[in-house]
Amino acid sequence: MSQRPHILFITTDELRKQTLSGYGGQTIRTPNIDAIGAQGIQFDNAYTASPWCLPSRCAMLTGQFPHNSGAYSNFRKCELSADVPNMFQAFNGHGYQTALFGKCHFTPVPYSETRADVTLPYETFRDYYLSLGMKHLDLQDDKQVSVWFYDDYAKELDAAGYLDPYRRDTWDVQGKRKVFEFPGPAEWHPDSWVGRKALNYIENYDADGEEPLFAWVSFSGPHYPFDAPKEYYERVDMTKDEPRRIRDDEYDDPKRIHYRSFHGPGNIDGAGPAPGKACKNYTDEYWHELRRNYYANMAQIDDYVGLIVEAAERKFGDNVMIIFTADHGEMLGNHSIWGKNDCMYEDVWNVPLLVRYPRSSTAGAMQGVVTEAKVMLTDIMATCLAAAGLPEVPTDGRDFLQSMQDGGHPYVFAEGEGFIAVSDGTLKYVQTLKGGAEYAEMFDLEKDPHEYENVIERSEYAPDLARLRKAIINHFMPKLLA
Repeated sequence: MSQRPHILFITTDELRKQTLSGYGGQTIRTPNIDAIGAQGIQFDNAYTASPWCLPSRCAMLTGQFPHNSGAYSNFRKCELSADVPNMFQAFNGHGYQTALFGKCHFTPVPYSETRADVTLPYETFRDYYLSLGMKHLDLQDDKQVSVWFYDDYAKELDAAGYLDPYRRDTWDVQGKRKVFEFPGPAEWHPDSWVGRKALNYIENYDADGEEPLFAWVSFSGPHYPFDAPKEYYERVDMTKDEPRRIRDDEYDDPKRIHYRSFHGPGNIDGAGPAPGKACKNYTDEYWHELRRNYYANMAQIDDYVGLIVEAAERKFGDNVMIIFTADHGEMLGNHSIWGKNDCMYEDVWNVPLLVRYPRSSTAGAMQGVVTEAKVMLTDIMATCLAAAGLPEVPTDGRDFLQSMQDGGHPYVFAEGEGFIAVSDGTLKYVQTLKGGAEYAEMFDLEKDPHEYENVIERSEYAPDLARLRKAIINHFMPKLLA
C-alpha cells in the first residue's frame, strides 16, 4: 500500500490555456504551474467534455461522457448519481484517503432561488457531495455560489466580516458588470481560501500511515466574477496582452450560433451583464479591466499551486503524481464575447493539461515532454487508476500513456444540454438546439485557425461534414441502442 502513489489533482475553472506562460502567454508568468509540465508532460491537444461546469466536472470524476453519466446540464435537475462509479469511490475501495478542496458542482445550482439580500443554507448540497464518496471536504462551490449559498467558505468569510461586501459587488450586475477588485484582504479571496485549506491538510497529513492520498484541489477562479485582489494587479503586464481576436463582419449572419450573444439578447454568460444584453456594447476599457483581473487571478492561483506542490513533495517525496487542468476555457473577449456557454471555439474546448508522474515510477522519467496526441478529460480517471495500479473501471476514457503511444483519439467530443460538437483536430462541427431553433457550424482549423469562417454550406466540405456527423451518430449509438 505504501508504494502506491499519492495523487494530487489540481483544477481551475474557466481557464483559457494561453493565459499560462508555459502555453505561450506573456501577460503574466505562471512558473509554478509551468513547472508541472516542465518536469513531466505538456498536452497541447487536451479537450474538455463540455463547455459547462457541471457536465465537465462530472466527466472528469467518472470518466464518462455526459450522455452516459446523465449529468449533462448546469440548469436542469440532473445531478451525478452515486450509482455511477467515480474516482472517490474507486480510490476509497482500495485503501486511499480521498479529499476535495473547493468547487464541486456535481449537481445543478438552484439559480432561481438566489437572493441579493441573503446567503441561503447549503447543507443539503454538502451532504449530497459527501455521498459521492469523498472522505474530507472543504467546500467553496464557485465564487457566485458562495455569495448565494452558505457553503464552508461563506461561513468563514461571514465570520471574518467580508461576506456582505462580496455579495454586494457580485450582485451589482449593471454597475460592476462582474468586474471588480475583491472587497477584502487577499487571504480571504475564494482561491486563497481553497489554497490554504489544501495546504494545511497536506502539511498535516499522516504520510507514515497506511493510506495514500487522492486529493482534488479545485480552484473556482479565474471563472467570473473577475475579482482579483488588488495587489495582484502589479503582476500583470497589459502591454504584452495579445489583442482580442475579432472580425467586424463575423456576426452579420443571423444563422451563427453566437449572433445573439453579440447583438443581444444573448445566451452566453457575458451577454447577461452587458448593456442591452449584447456583448457588442462593451467598451475597450471594460475589456481591459476584465482581462487584467482575469490574469491577476491566475497569478494568485499560481502562487498557491506552488505552495501546494512544495508541501506535497516535502510530505510524500518522489511518490506523488500531479495533474493540472481546467474544466473548460473562457472566450475572454475573443470573437467579442466572454463566457463559455454553447462555445466550441478552441478558447473554450482545448484546455491546458499538465501531468507529472511520480519520479519513482518508470513514467516519471518523462520530463519536458510536449505531445500533440489528442486526449480528453474523460481520460483522467483511467489514467489515475492505472498510475495507482488499481483495477480498471469501465469508462469512456483511456490512459494518457496509451494515447501518447498511438497518437490519441481520432475524434474528440463536447456535449451539453442541446449541444454536441466533434473535431478531428483539423475540422470541427457543432450543432445546437436553443429555444426551438437549430444552429450548425463547421470550421477548418488548418485554413482558419481563429475560427471566423463557417464553411458548413460550402460544397467542397460536404464529404467531411458527412464524416463528422457519422462520428456523432457512432458516439451516441452505444447508449441509445444498448
